[in-house]
Amino acid sequence: MEENKNQKNSNAIKNPDEWTTGDEPLTGAQESYLKTLAAEAGEELDENLTKAEASKKIDELQHKTGRGLDKED
Repeated sequence: MEENKNQKNSNAIKNPDEWTTGDEPLTGAQESYLKTLAAEAGEELDENLTKAEASKKIDELQHKTGRGLDKED
């Protein structure tokens, strides 16, 4: 059962550069969260990001603000 869980999780995280919709504009949810993270980090938000760029920026700001889900970093 643990093996199935690991296989499922390995497919759940995909590099944003490989997303088929990565070139589309960021979503409303991404924009909202980025605004919150950018404000906490004291950074300006580029609202013209793609979905993939927004995802990467979220990861960066989560790490910077300590809001990231992965506390091992």
